[in-house]
Amino acid sequence: MKVKVLKPIFGEAASQLVNKASEFPETILIKKDHWVIDAKSLLGLLAVSLQPDQVIELEVQGSDDSAVVEAFLSLGLFEKA
Repeated sequence: MKVKVLKPIFGEAASQLVNKASEFPETILIKKDHWVIDAKSLLGLLAVSLQPDQVIELEVQGSDDSAVVEAFLSLGLFEKA
């Protein structure tokens, strides 16, 4: 599912995102340009430098992605694109 970044994802926001992703057993991938990172990787999130108004893709492997996407949207860092 494609989502739009609302706030810069670094520091505390990146930590919140990693913690939320870690609550789920599924593999959660974030795709931006040529980057594909594990949403449970703080270093990966910092490396992709997610900025406001960028559109990224969330891919959940192994389950229905609706619960994961809703959890991510509840953080206030993303909105559906």
